[in-house]
Amino acid sequence: MKAVLFLVFGLLAVANGKIFTRCELAQKLEASGMDGYHGYSLADWVCLVKWESDYNTEAIDHDSDGSTDYGIFQINSRWWCNNYQTPTSNGCGIDCSELLSDNIDVAIQCAKRVVRDPNGMAAWYGWDAHCRGRDLSSYVEGCGV
Repeated sequence: MKAVLFLVFGLLAVANGKIFTRCELAQKLEASGMDGYHGYSLADWVCLVKWESDYNTEAIDHDSDGSTDYGIFQINSRWWCNNYQTPTSNGCGIDCSELLSDNIDVAIQCAKRVVRDPNGMAAWYGWDAHCRGRDLSSYVEGCGV
């Protein structure tokens, strides 16, 4: 019985991942050189993450084209990582599972690669629909960044 409960609670912990607070994420992204990276403010990045994953490192979304979006930045398997299930360009040269870690360093490096493409942040629907051209100061307000 103990083993079953451990397994159930262990799976629940994995399924939830780390959910960053807004300010915790802003501070991590700033420390990782994201403020101003490729012309995008820290508030752009925090807004993007809010609308893509709600700050959850283990967010997964299955797209209608058969690809899957992974992690806090919702990075797509068709273009940026290999999930060993769908064809991929694997532009970041990583396994998609690496994007589901509570340590978001790999996800940050891949997001930097994505934003260097011609679409920039418009590669993310969440940013394009909810952040582009708006006052985003509230996303970093009170965070000390």
